[in-house]
Amino acid sequence: MYSKSFSFKTIYFLILIILIFCLSVYFWLQPKQSSVSDFYKVSRDQYQEKLEGFWLGQNIANWTGLITEMDKVGTPQTMPFYTDNDWGTRDQVAMWGEFVPHATHIEFYFQPEGTAWGADDDTDIEYMYLHLHHALNTSRLTAEQIRQGWLTHIYSEKDAPLYKKFPNSVPQVENFLWESNQQARVLMEQGVLPPQTSEPANNSKYSMIDAQLTTELFGLLAPGKPDLALDIAYLPIRTTAKYDSQWIAEFYVVMHSLAAIVDSDQSLKDQSQWLAEQASRQLPKGSTSEAVYQFVKKHYQNNPDKTDWESTRDAIYHRYQLNVNDGYQYNQPFDAVINFAASLVSLFYGQGDLVRTLQIGTLVGWDSDNPTATWGGLLGFMLGHQGVKEAFNIDSVSDTYWIHRTRRNFQDLTPDRPGENTFEGMSKMGLEVIDRLVIDRLEGRFDTVNGIWYIKK
Repeated sequence: MYSKSFSFKTIYFLILIILIFCLSVYFWLQPKQSSVSDFYKVSRDQYQEKLEGFWLGQNIANWTGLITEMDKVGTPQTMPFYTDNDWGTRDQVAMWGEFVPHATHIEFYFQPEGTAWGADDDTDIEYMYLHLHHALNTSRLTAEQIRQGWLTHIYSEKDAPLYKKFPNSVPQVENFLWESNQQARVLMEQGVLPPQTSEPANNSKYSMIDAQLTTELFGLLAPGKPDLALDIAYLPIRTTAKYDSQWIAEFYVVMHSLAAIVDSDQSLKDQSQWLAEQASRQLPKGSTSEAVYQFVKKHYQNNPDKTDWESTRDAIYHRYQLNVNDGYQYNQPFDAVINFAASLVSLFYGQGDLVRTLQIGTLVGWDSDNPTATWGGLLGFMLGHQGVKEAFNIDSVSDTYWIHRTRRNFQDLTPDRPGENTFEGMSKMGLEVIDRLVIDRLEGRFDTVNGIWYIKK
């Protein structure tokens, strides 16, 4: 009897243990209730204004930087470089022997209201990627979607229309692709998909600057979440870049993502340099890009005259163009590395001031429209649309965008106005992409009544 009683009690006890274990597992698997402190809030309305600032700032910077693009690339024929004394003077001829059609002097360019900002390679592929995310209702583009997007919206060298740079110029076929972008487009036509389009064995231009121009926007689509930004930007970056050119593009993506949560109580100088320092952690230790970042930062920090950006630019020229250092062998003025160094000069010495940053970026040399467009977009986002106008002390400026200047097959969303879209419309597209990312990828929620994104920390 004693033995049977003990046996029944043991069975009951085991059943109880199993029941408790099953209930524990069940409740452990249930979605956890998060407190408000587990999220940070982002105002959707304010974010729209910031995105409009991104597009406006980027276009002002792009078309200002284009004035000096490839004027000064460190060759004996184009030395000396520009300095602050050249601001406001007549533009000089670029390395390919041409001037720009939209300006005669080195000064800020503002597209007049009633006309449209022309698409250029610093903005048009970002526009395409935004369109693809929005139209395909996806939070991450596949390799095939990227390929189809490129073939649909980007001309080849065979089917591009004739383009006249000046009214009296001889028309020429122009698809507005250069360097790695052009090679990637050719590979896609042959059926090659990213990331194979950036493999050195397939694309000899993989180390060029191209990925920087086309992917910064992905950081803004993942507010405060650089890991997600890098995830959705991975294939677009690897469409054209690998190794240092890839890591440099990722540096800019991280900066743009963190700009959504940077401490706005700090000065813009401190904000911009904090963003750079955070993003520099993305650069692999021992890489050329990480060494270049440290060199430029230390040269700036050790310079007692924070107006003398030219000395740091000249140090870059001697260290990285005339000599081989940090594993970098200069190849072309389109190299991602030399332009990364030049970009950091305008960032550090610009000290968060949009106007000064773009002025230095325009004068610093090499592929000068690209770094300026990057900082114009980032600082424009941080300031917002109205803040950009106030920084330049302008009351009116164009807010429409002419994507069909360089690309094709987009809907004309402004049939009664020049161009095919507005900065407001482009920003709203971005908001709708973020709406989906907040729910699908950011473990957040969208308060539609108050227009607030709650994003998991």
